[in-house]
Formats: sequence, structure tokens, C-alpha cells
Amino acid sequence: MKKTYITNHHIISALGFDSKSNFDNLLDNNSGIKKHQRADGKEFYSSIIDKEKVNIEFSKIGEKEKFTTLEKMMLLSVNQLLKDSKHKITEKTGLLISTTKGNIDTLAPTSPFYSDKKRAYLSELGNQIQTFFDFKNEAIVLSNACVSGVLAISVAKHLIQTELYDNVVIVSGDLVSEFIISGFESFQAISDKPCKPYSKNRTGITIGEAIASVLVTNNLTKNAKNVVEVIGNASCNDANHISGPSRTGEGLYLSVKSALKEANINAREIDYISAHGTATNYNDEMEAIAFNRLEMETIPLNSLKGFYGHTLGASGLLETIIGIETLHQNKLIANIGFDELGVSKPLNIIQKNTNKKLQIFLKTASGFGGSNTAVILKKISL
Repeated sequence: MKKTYITNHHIISALGFDSKSNFDNLLDNNSGIKKHQRADGKEFYSSIIDKEKVNIEFSKIGEKEKFTTLEKMMLLSVNQLLKDSKHKITEKTGLLISTTKGNIDTLAPTSPFYSDKKRAYLSELGNQIQTFFDFKNEAIVLSNACVSGVLAISVAKHLIQTELYDNVVIVSGDLVSEFIISGFESFQAISDKPCKPYSKNRTGITIGEAIASVLVTNNLTKNAKNVVEVIGNASCNDANHISGPSRTGEGLYLSVKSALKEANINAREIDYISAHGTATNYNDEMEAIAFNRLEMETIPLNSLKGFYGHTLGASGLLETIIGIETLHQNKLIANIGFDELGVSKPLNIIQKNTNKKLQIFLKTASGFGGSNTAVILKKISL
């Protein structure tokens, strides 16, 4: 079976327009979450990208009036990824797009694309990215709630191992829109302050937005940077509830257990866990139960939601990229906002930035509909 690697990556977020800026801001404990104002004047906390800067940067590569905000950000990220990796798109290059809601904001009457009804379709989002870069193969759009970004890595790996493709470009993204905010408000899940994953004083989710892209490949070239091998992955649905996770953490437990089996390692060989950590009572508790069942309660763990908020379909890939940098820089990032453990089972929450020799990390994600995904990545030194 061919080995699969992630060789290059790129991030656009409120903390910067490249991966380095993002990681440096995390090291400095700078959160992208700020207070913002909605159209009706109500205030809320969120991590939102500077759209004026997006337009300025996009004007260098295309006509900004022809594309939605999400499309422009995705195109910017993929453009930089291809530039950095010097990857030439061929018939053996796949394109994967992970998102939860895509161009849902174009359904608002205030959108300049309101009259173009097809623009809200996920397939059309894929078509716009595919056409811009002249990908030879049709884009695959992966929309499986909040596990989409991590699941895309698993799908890319299988596409490469079945020899359908040699390389896969993944781009993940979602925007903060009135639709998204209203949806989470209906669950009474939005926090009235920046979220605090796993904290006793957490009060719910903070929604954010980001774009992340990676190149997944079976071939290591001289342009590869901070490489990891995807050594294990699995996905399991707990079939518990449309919006509530299993109380026993069954889906997450089985996902991680299966990923460990494929990687042929035991739980104690994991150096670091980049967890989902939405800061809701149900999610954080479920994860604590699952990780204790896996005997992983002493492994250093964090959630990056306190820096970015929950960036939905982008969250898993964004957090994977930060995990890759964590491995290669041997620096664990603090779980910002954490004060006192607020779950019933012990967890080794990273409370301050720590230097530690790292080799393997586990990325997990859980989402609506009972979806759970785990990916295990190993540092490769070139």
C-alpha cells in the first residue's frame, strides 16, 4: 500500500493569511475572537476574516466581482498552496472541497449573487474552484457537518491508495453568516463571551470562519515542507441524535480505536491530541468519556476553538495544519481560556505553551448527525 503524506499547507483566518502567521499568533496567545455587531445591532463574539484585505489580495489573481466571498478566499488559499508546492495539476490530481454550508449567504436578498440561485449549490462551489485552476477532474464536495475537514484527509488518502489519484488538493471553508448564527442560537448554544473548551465556566460555542488547504500526495518532492504521513484514519457514526453526541462517546471511541489499529500503534504512542472541544456541555463531556475509555487521559490535549471559534467545515483541516506545525516545532499550544476542568473525567489539558519532543499526533472531530472522525499523523524528517 502506498504511503500518503501531507506536504504543504495554507491558512486564511482572522489571525493571518498564511500558516506561519497563524501559528506565531497562537504562540503569542493571540485569539482571533472579537466582539462584532450584527445587522440588527446585536453584539456577538466571533473570529471573522478581514474582507477588505481578501478583496485586495484577490484582485492580484482575479476579478473580485465574479466570485462570492467564500470562493475568493478558497481560491486565494489554493493559489498560494499550488505556488508554494510548485504542483502541476494533471489528470492524476484530485480536488476535494469540505464545507458545511458553502455559499449559503448568497440566498440573502442583500447578496450580489441573490439572482443566481444555483450559486448556493455545493456543486457550483466546486465547479468555481475547479474551473479557475483548470483541474482536469470534477471537484468532490464533502459536506458531513463539522467532521468534513478531517474526513477529507481520510477520503484523499483512500483516493490515492486506490490509485485513482497521485495527489489531492483539499480546501476547506465556511463563513460566519446570519444563517449560521441564527441556527446555533436556535439550539441555545451560542456563548455570550469567547468560548472556553473543557472549562467549568464554559457557556457554549463561539462561531468563527477560516479557510484551510493542504496537498495530500504519495510523492515527496524538494518543495515539501513540514511533512507528515497519514498513518491511520477512521470514521464512525454513533447514531445517537441529530444534534447530540453519544453519552458514552461510542462513535469517537470506535473511530480512534480503528485509527490506532490501522496505524499499528497503541494509545500511549500518541504524543498529543488536537481535539474537537466546542465548549458545549455535551460535546466536551462526550470527548472526556471517550478519551478515558481509550486510556488517553494523560496525553496532552487542547482545543483551538478558543483562538478561532468553531469554523465548521474548515475546523478539522485548520486544526490539522496547526497540529502539523506543533509536531515540527515541538511546541504544544495552550488551551486558551481554560481555568478549571469542567468535565467528569480527567483530561491532560495543555495550560501553557510547552516545549516537548513530538512525533505523532491524533486529530479528532465530531459533528451533528452523530459523525466522528479520527486521523493519526506522524512527523517525517526530510
